[in-house]
Amino acid sequence: MTAETISVGTEILLGNIVNTNAAYLAAQYAKFGIESYYQTTVGDNAARLTETLKLAASRSDLVVLTGGLGPTQDDITKETVAEYFGKKLVEDRATMERIEAFFAKRGKTMAENNVRQAMIPEGARILENNNGLAPGILIETEEGKAFLLLPGPPEELRAIWEAHVEPYLREKTGDVIYSSMVKVCGRSESEVAELLDDLIVRGGDVTVAPYAKTAEVHLRVTAHAQNEKDAKKLVKPVVKEIKGRLGNSVYTTHEERTLEEEVVELLKANALTMTTVESCTGGLIAGRIVNVPGVSEVYKSGYITYSNKAKRKMVGVKKKTLDKYGAVSAQTVTEMVRGAAAYTKADVAVAVSGIAGPDGGTDEKPVGLVYIAANVCGEITVQEYHFSGNREKIRENAVANALILLRGCVLEHYSRDLYGEEQG
Repeated sequence: MTAETISVGTEILLGNIVNTNAAYLAAQYAKFGIESYYQTTVGDNAARLTETLKLAASRSDLVVLTGGLGPTQDDITKETVAEYFGKKLVEDRATMERIEAFFAKRGKTMAENNVRQAMIPEGARILENNNGLAPGILIETEEGKAFLLLPGPPEELRAIWEAHVEPYLREKTGDVIYSSMVKVCGRSESEVAELLDDLIVRGGDVTVAPYAKTAEVHLRVTAHAQNEKDAKKLVKPVVKEIKGRLGNSVYTTHEERTLEEEVVELLKANALTMTTVESCTGGLIAGRIVNVPGVSEVYKSGYITYSNKAKRKMVGVKKKTLDKYGAVSAQTVTEMVRGAAAYTKADVAVAVSGIAGPDGGTDEKPVGLVYIAANVCGEITVQEYHFSGNREKIRENAVANALILLRGCVLEHYSRDLYGEEQG
């Protein structure tokens, strides 16, 4: 099966909103092992939408249209699709009653144009929307193709997809689809692709699809089988092979688990306390860490030492170090991470100092230069990084790599304790 997404809305073309729906749907297609070769964004124009719809219908089995199901005149998706299929729009009484009840419950008067949201192409299947007014709509053709109309608000689209579309796709494919996510950190997408090339390209009953994230690569391993037990059996050895090839770079095989959760759990498992000291990231590392429930067991405090004075006063960086090497240097982050651990009596500390831009760079120290240091029980490791992109991207990369470095240093420290220095 092949799927195609058509996102409807001039606001997307103008950059007024970020099209998160397209990314979500692409991930869902991969989850079901559905191939997807095209994504299109079209403005609120009936003629262009009809042209786009015609092209999608000629090359894809499943066409998903998002947006344009609202009550206003520029919400044209439903009307355009109905006209394309030669279907009348008829009022669905159950939908109309839900809309009327929505306004009555809130003590508000329903606008006349809200009636449009209860108008459904004749013969279409309604996918109930429990998070909004406009229902999803499913139209199937005699040729066996399916056209899904989903509302634009992400929380509405996702709820309809999970409640109605997933069961429909399982029924349509005739197979049970099971997938497992393998999350990798500290390796580039190209490196992971090279190491797993034969697994990624082999196809068949099990697929491996890589997704690049900031300083991470996520691998979705998906299998089709007649039942879930058989699908799991197909996935399990592939996940094991990936873990064998990538080693400690794999930090989890749980879909929802984040890198910061992994770091916190690693600290808990080894009864370690932690502190952070940040310059260019301005508290972003601490922000990710404290998002983890139960982090108070390990996280003691954090410092934001943006100025040189703060670095001296708060974590004991020497003035002569700053004068000789500068704030952005291996020497300075070494003293930052040593001082933070000492002042808080934390077992583990991580420090960051860099040039996030867009100004402040020199030939010797360009924008994107970042030094990160990790201190694990007195053992200090410093890494130099050169990130590209805008200020936000540089800081985002610095945060992710700080967590990765800290995780790696903790693993290395306890590996030596367990197995001896000679085995690493």
